[in-house]
Amino acid sequence: MSSKPRVRFAPSPTGYLHIGGARTALFNWLYARHNGGTFVLRIEDTDKERSTDENTAAILEGLRWLGLDWDEGPEVGGPHAPYFQSQRGDRYRKYIDRLLAEGKAYKCYCTQAEIEADRQRAQAEKRQYRYPRTCRARADQPDLPFTVRLKAPTEGVTAFDDLVYGHIEVQNEQLQDWIIARTDGSPIYNFVVVIDDIEMEISLVMRGEDGLNNTQTQLTLYRALGVEPPRFAHLPFILGQDRSKLSKRHGPVSVTKYRDEGFLPEAMVNFLARIGWSCGDQEIFSREELIEKFSIEGVGNTAGVFPADKLVWLNHERIKHMDPDELADRAAPFVEKAGLPMIAREKWVEVCRQQQERSKTLVELVEVSRYFFVRIEPEEKAAAKFLAGPSLDYLREVREILSGAADVEPATIEPRFQEMAAKHGLGLGKIAQPVRVALTGGTASPGIYDVIAILGREESLARIDAVLASRS
Repeated sequence: MSSKPRVRFAPSPTGYLHIGGARTALFNWLYARHNGGTFVLRIEDTDKERSTDENTAAILEGLRWLGLDWDEGPEVGGPHAPYFQSQRGDRYRKYIDRLLAEGKAYKCYCTQAEIEADRQRAQAEKRQYRYPRTCRARADQPDLPFTVRLKAPTEGVTAFDDLVYGHIEVQNEQLQDWIIARTDGSPIYNFVVVIDDIEMEISLVMRGEDGLNNTQTQLTLYRALGVEPPRFAHLPFILGQDRSKLSKRHGPVSVTKYRDEGFLPEAMVNFLARIGWSCGDQEIFSREELIEKFSIEGVGNTAGVFPADKLVWLNHERIKHMDPDELADRAAPFVEKAGLPMIAREKWVEVCRQQQERSKTLVELVEVSRYFFVRIEPEEKAAAKFLAGPSLDYLREVREILSGAADVEPATIEPRFQEMAAKHGLGLGKIAQPVRVALTGGTASPGIYDVIAILGREESLARIDAVLASRS
């Protein structure tokens, strides 16, 4: 086995990339990158009815958006290909045949009806059901269908030291001979996951807490095969803020849904890393800092709560401090999605500069900037307050200022607005608000001089003219 750590993320393509799965992938990726190891992506698609190519593509898309590149796996290949369980049937069959030949597994001819009858007897006698090993010494029955069961140890203990939960052990007398292959010959999950981890030389299995109860069962297979098991680290569940299991009622649980809502992958990675992992009081991390500081010792053993408001805050912080030129690139696809015509590049960059302080997501950035792309009819309340009476006269005077100015850059028109305010004995707001409503349709925007400069003289005059004509 390689001296460098090898970890894996092994999703089932029965749906989208879930928040919980994304965190598991992230922790494995950070561990590999921190330790100079290998991050393996394996697709566990043995559920033939629910696994689809579309779901696989969605999972890969989500990982790519998060920036979690894999060293081995689908599309990149590797020495342990194929990385889809559905394509590894011959390998599983080889191990099943070996265990049968070595007497470490046996054919079980018990019918479902017989097992159910045993289960009901146990229930009636108020004892836990365990398969009674009826077929351990039973002769071959060539004409009968059978499952294959592994012979579990009956004495001593099966134990392991989980890197999150500590020492865990179970008395072997509590174990049962578990099925490793169904009557149609197909192996079950607990079997194939161990075989894949062995063949792919996985040295640390870091997975969700729901895998904890399977570990003792899987350890019996490692023992039967004479293979040293990997280390284990189980990650506590992510709960909603009401401390129930995370679900859609707590907010979107699909990673790509957050992408579509205008969240940045850097914010999502930062957010996921802080659910159940801590590094002092630090909240905001760059990707490089996460790689440098991540350790399993920082993972707590209590369920993490999904703080949706924290993600919004992190995203806002990223947007606020992003270079406007890069922000313009990131937000451009959302302009197209909103059905808006893109403006000149230099103007779009300036819009991003002006709006990044007030935008929590890329979708919101585009939405609050809509009036820079298209003309917006003034809001009824704003028009009633700011586009009536003397305000229209002020608006006409502003039109003359803009029409006669050498240019409409802030340094040129700001003094002219101040002169006009002084002439009328007004505060600047009395002049700026009618102009703002005429140009943007509302009462909130960046500074009015910046709005005029971005729109340009021609468009600013056209919007003012339209408002004056409608109220003449």
